Amino acid sequence: MRKKLIVTLVGVLVLAYGALFAVLLTDTKPALGLDLQGGISVTQRPKDGSSYNSASLDLAVEKIRERVDSLGVAEPEILRQGDTIVVNLPGVKNQRQAEELVQVTGQVYLRPVVSSCQILDTSATTTTVAGGSTTTLAGGSTTTVPATSTTAAGGPSRPAGEATTTTSGGSTTTTDGGTTTSTVPGESTTTTEVALDENGFPLQQSDPTATQYLPVKGSDPAQYCPVGPAQGTGEVFSDDATAQISNGEWAVSVSLRGGDSGQNIWDALATKCYYKETECPTGEIAIELDGTLQSVATVQAPTFDQGSVQISGTFSESEVRNLARVINSGSLPVQLQLESVQNVSPTLGKDSLRAAWISGLVGVGLVLIFMVLYYRMLGLIVLAGLTVSGSLLWSVISVLSSTQGLALSLSGIAGIIVSVGVTVDSYVVFFERLKDEVRSGKTLRNSAQRGFSAAWRTIVIADLVSLIGAFVLWYLTVGAVRGFAFFLGLSTACDMFVAYFFTRPTVLLLARTQWMERRKVMGIEVSSTGGAA
Repeated sequence: MRKKLIVTLVGVLVLAYGALFAVLLTDTKPALGLDLQGGISVTQRPKDGSSYNSASLDLAVEKIRERVDSLGVAEPEILRQGDTIVVNLPGVKNQRQAEELVQVTGQVYLRPVVSSCQILDTSATTTTVAGGSTTTLAGGSTTTVPATSTTAAGGPSRPAGEATTTTSGGSTTTTDGGTTTSTVPGESTTTTEVALDENGFPLQQSDPTATQYLPVKGSDPAQYCPVGPAQGTGEVFSDDATAQISNGEWAVSVSLRGGDSGQNIWDALATKCYYKETECPTGEIAIELDGTLQSVATVQAPTFDQGSVQISGTFSESEVRNLARVINSGSLPVQLQLESVQNVSPTLGKDSLRAAWISGLVGVGLVLIFMVLYYRMLGLIVLAGLTVSGSLLWSVISVLSSTQGLALSLSGIAGIIVSVGVTVDSYVVFFERLKDEVRSGKTLRNSAQRGFSAAWRTIVIADLVSLIGAFVLWYLTVGAVRGFAFFLGLSTACDMFVAYFFTRPTVLLLARTQWMERRKVMGIEVSSTGGAA
């Protein structure tokens, strides 16, 4: 038993301090939120007088989130407050770049695919094409087009990679990845950051009047299809698109609006693609939303007399439900306009952070002084336990920041400070149970084991209450409150780990020593009758 306790104690110490040493050695630090490091806050709302629905706003929020995630911003805040969308971008300094990221139209376009899609590579020109997997059908029947591999020839030039252009007078413009550099003889070099999409290519704004290479959503490896000018919008569809299983595979079924606003527009484009006319030589229609192709489908009929369209292929359930949502949103798109773009200074956050650190350290110091005065030398175990908890928390937060984009904000720091009280409560429960067992006349060795067993149930119940509260707050809220809930829950889970794997073996091992046999270690005086008072 003693050997097992020693192994457990040494293991948790190695884990806590080893992880802390590793993150310090690799200079891995927690990323800071908007209130601590500053950044840009962008507010948008639908244009006055425009028609839209709730689904359109939700889709706009998701599209903005996809773009911001591709930039690698640490824990951006994207909030929908009624009809207003607020985007907070910590660490972003380029205002123009921030505006480009959040400007989405919510408009769905129907665009003909003018040549084979290509798997593009930033290092070399590649002309291999991944297979098409979606099919557009008339009359509700379903056909699956198997994946094919095609070699593309010609077509519009690719939108990424390194391109160098020399103009008259000797000036040179070089574009590589996300940076554009202009060099003119006798002048300094200017570098402009360009936002990249999720595949690492320059982010393109949708231009429905031009031929563009646009990425296919969810393709792996990344596929880009050359599409021509838009031949219609998502308004040709009704808002009844549904995901369903047809002939054993997931598909989207949607009705067409009647007359010149729906059926006629769709049939005109379908006829061109079915007969592979000049405007649609591949026979494929792409459904585009804000510069991303949501689906590339092969047309199987020249007209759709029954007024319904079915899109099927090798979809997963989540993909087909997302496509249905895109189509429904396209029936009534939202047009957003910028209300404000603000540069947020970190000065206030840093002052608040300094105040939080000072108040936290003072509070923890006072608690430790009280624990030492009341529990004597056992107060040192509390101090050691807090250092173990702090080391684990710092390591976990640092790793999550570098791998998952977690950002530490003022609300998160508040959650951590509140959790210190939860941690100290665990020690108080254990030590009081231990003292009760000793007062009842049991040996210290038995008292430690029995005391922890009784205290552990109380600790688990109390921490579970905190975890449930933190989870409910995290699930139902957004913004600062969600950050508070996450860090409170993380700290509480860490408290349970430390209580069982550090506090328990430490006290049980000390209970076997003569040092702990002295009752004054726990603040218990021995009476003249031999009992403990």
